[in-house]
Amino acid sequence: MARNKKGAQIDPVALAEQQRAREQQEVNVAFQRGLTALRDFIAPSSIEFSAGYFQLGTRYARTFFVYGYPRQLFTGWMSSMINLDEVIDLSMYIYPVESQVVLENLRKKVTQLEAGIQIDNEKGRIRDPGKQAAIQDAEEMRDKLQVGEERFFRFGLYFTVYASAMDELEFIAHKVEALLGQQLVYSKAATSQQEQGLNSTVPQFTDQLQIRRNISTGALSTSFPFTSANLSQENGILYGVNMHNSGLVIFDRFSLENGNSVVFAKSGAGKSFTVKLEALRSLMFGTEIFIIDPENEYERMCDAVGGAYVRLSLGSSTRINPFDLPQVIDTDEADNALRSNLITLHGLLRLMMGGAQAQMMGGNTTMMPALSPVEESDLDSALIETYAKAGITNDPLTHTGTPPTINDLYDTLLHMGGTGPQLAQRLRKYTTGTFAGIFSQQSNVNINNPLVVFNIRDLEDELRPVAMYIVLNYIWNKTKSDQKKRILIVDEAWQLMKYEDSANFLFSLAKRARKYNLGITTITQDVEDFMGSRMGRAIVANASMQFLLKQSSSAVDILADVFKLTGEEKKRLSQFPVGQGLFFAGQNHVHLQVVASPTETGLITTNPQQVQQMATQQQGGDFDQPQGTIDLSNRLYPGV
Repeated sequence: MARNKKGAQIDPVALAEQQRAREQQEVNVAFQRGLTALRDFIAPSSIEFSAGYFQLGTRYARTFFVYGYPRQLFTGWMSSMINLDEVIDLSMYIYPVESQVVLENLRKKVTQLEAGIQIDNEKGRIRDPGKQAAIQDAEEMRDKLQVGEERFFRFGLYFTVYASAMDELEFIAHKVEALLGQQLVYSKAATSQQEQGLNSTVPQFTDQLQIRRNISTGALSTSFPFTSANLSQENGILYGVNMHNSGLVIFDRFSLENGNSVVFAKSGAGKSFTVKLEALRSLMFGTEIFIIDPENEYERMCDAVGGAYVRLSLGSSTRINPFDLPQVIDTDEADNALRSNLITLHGLLRLMMGGAQAQMMGGNTTMMPALSPVEESDLDSALIETYAKAGITNDPLTHTGTPPTINDLYDTLLHMGGTGPQLAQRLRKYTTGTFAGIFSQQSNVNINNPLVVFNIRDLEDELRPVAMYIVLNYIWNKTKSDQKKRILIVDEAWQLMKYEDSANFLFSLAKRARKYNLGITTITQDVEDFMGSRMGRAIVANASMQFLLKQSSSAVDILADVFKLTGEEKKRLSQFPVGQGLFFAGQNHVHLQVVASPTETGLITTNPQQVQQMATQQQGGDFDQPQGTIDLSNRLYPGV
């Protein structure tokens, strides 16, 4: 056994263990030295500080602090800087101050100012408006602090701008300082304190600059930083240009809680142009479009893209059978298809027989005599019997047969007991009377087309609510039968709101549309009447997307109340030029300018001057006006 220098015995095994432990420790130290931590991945390759800037890897940066503010600040004053298309780190430090301490300091300050004014008066000096304003502000703040209406804070605002070269850094810094200076907000570079400035703007909450300003609750609220107006997605269609930051508004309406939208504008503000542009671009992405056209505004666009244009009038050959059943694939829906259509037919027949028409505008509601309970019961029995005669029952397997028509219902009512004959007489004008044909025969409408427009301009006023009801039901059945991504555009929707049954049915569609991948666009220029209706307000509440174009002065207050507009938005709403408006998508809203290519404009404009100019140019051979069916992918966006 070995001995050490002092003669003590040494165990060779223990000596070997100690040697191995030392070697393992050296290996661990070497391993830890070469181990790469997470901070090594995110840290820049180098950092170098100078007096007026610092270099972070290959990037140049400069930190600024704000030292001067105007007497009054308006809400969103920081939005111009936040919406700049530059890389900027922004930090705000807010330190609450005890109100009692502030009150005592304000009392001393007021005393000093009043003493200064008194000395100036005694010496015959000219009145100093600055001192008078300071006293007024201090007294006002004392009153608000005393009753708890305001609180006091110390506020520090710092920002760091980044650039890839020194010249670019100088340009960006000058641009940001100029934007703030226009609002009398003064900033200065943190000279010889760039390291402290960087530490103050990175997200670690260390205020090393400590340059602060006294500020009240009201003034502090105007610096709310989340005012970025960016509204763009990877998927969607182009709606226009964001006037806040000149960015593109590319959005998919079906990404919201529902795909419904409402468009409000006065006549000539561009509402139909905007909606037609959305429809045209949605077609390119495979979305099918249904349009109810009351003024023949969509015919040129429909013809150009090869759509189906359905004219509804007593003189047309178009026929729509309200007894048609949807060919529903879903089992639960299929079981209830007949029952659901019977309920819809009840509302339609009440409208036909004059029992559900109501004027709902301006808060006045005038109802026509409704069907009695006995008549309702007899009508229900007649509807069930009419379907049964055609071989259609609650069994979904029978729903593929030929459906009955109003003529069949009339025959059933005429030969049944009770109130059936009287109901048949009230229905007669739709079977053999003035309105016979259009809704009393089997459907011959072919809507196997990506774009279908129903023109109702030539319908008589008395028949229009009935036709609107039937068209909406026809579209709804098509939607339930074949669930694709679709948009239903209802132009001049205020006409529907005049009648209770059509208003209720439209509201029902708005609530249930999301389940069937349908988005409903409601357009109106009669804002007062539409929002004065209970159903009108409900339809707006069920729309996740809204577009407010230029409004009449009388409509601005109503919309400001409904959409909770700010004072600036309310002011702009009556001053927008044609094609500009407020675009709301969920919780986001921007000031939008609708833009269209010359080809799109040629297809969708209804401006008489533009239409006449295009016709003149076309006759002269100078205008390439699309004729017949066009290829959207090539004509609208070359290269797509």
